[in-house]
Amino acid sequence: MSMASDPGFRFAQSGLRLPRVLLALFALVTCAGAETSGDYPSRPIRVIVPQAAGSGVDLQARILAQKLGELWGQQGVVENRPGANAIVGMEAGARASPDGYTLIYAPVSAIATNGFIYKKLPYDTFRDFIPVSQTAANTLGGVVNPASGIKSINDLVTQAKARPGEIDYGSFGIGNLTHMMGELLQSAAGIKLTHVPYKGQTPAITDVLAGQIPLAFTTMSGVADMIQSGQLRLLATFGRERDDQFPGAPTVVESGYPEVVVEGWSGLLAPAGVPPQIISRLHSAVVRILAMPEVKATIARQGSKAVSSASPEEFARYIKAEAEKFHAIIKTAGLEGTQ
Repeated sequence: MSMASDPGFRFAQSGLRLPRVLLALFALVTCAGAETSGDYPSRPIRVIVPQAAGSGVDLQARILAQKLGELWGQQGVVENRPGANAIVGMEAGARASPDGYTLIYAPVSAIATNGFIYKKLPYDTFRDFIPVSQTAANTLGGVVNPASGIKSINDLVTQAKARPGEIDYGSFGIGNLTHMMGELLQSAAGIKLTHVPYKGQTPAITDVLAGQIPLAFTTMSGVADMIQSGQLRLLATFGRERDDQFPGAPTVVESGYPEVVVEGWSGLLAPAGVPPQIISRLHSAVVRILAMPEVKATIARQGSKAVSSASPEEFARYIKAEAEKFHAIIKTAGLEGTQ
């Protein structure tokens, strides 16, 4: 069931009301598990990533899985399950045993937007998962192959107006945050680009590098080194302010489009029904790992910032607020219920 079709997930003029969400995220964790927190973990932990190997989200998940393994003396295994804009991997996570040995490391689009894009999902985004913690904040940007001749956002707009529909842009999938970046820019600038959806960051960026498409909207994690080496040109970032790692790159706001602001994040989830003691232990471990200087530095080198939630409940509230914000963007872009 999608968030949009769930009778417990409704929008009112006063804002987003999520009574079932709060029950699912906070009360479902009281379900008894087969293993007590004192025994946990006693075997390897699997982290499902609903994106392709090599993507920014995948790289973050691998750092987290490695450090969990080191911290607890158990192997942390990343399992990539890309496809259908993260739906394949999210479904696998939702169906996993609620024992704390299968976790889901997901981007914002998989958590807070897919339920509005798709008429029906094989899981309920808010009922079938328990938030553990936010893990990273991701800068988003537009990158091109330098051979494309596109040198800035305004240059892109000029060329797109001269050749409506002839410039392709890649995203990580229909309804993905990177898709919405393109839709928002088109709406704000009055241009027409052609959307080319991919199954994640890796194939999209591979085609930009190969010259198959000139442009992609992407997270900076996973492409920072390619920008620094000159393999990719960063046109602009999509935050409200310039990114510390790319201070020379203007924001889209600075380029003349103040309404075009999109920021990404990632987080760790568990299947609904995992005992609260295990969720608490997972949260404490994630906070400890994300505070490690080497982890913060590694994530920063990928163009992201390590960010942890004060509690699983705080992460749930953050998801609620982000869902409300992105629902408005989706409606503006005309993407609601289109898949």
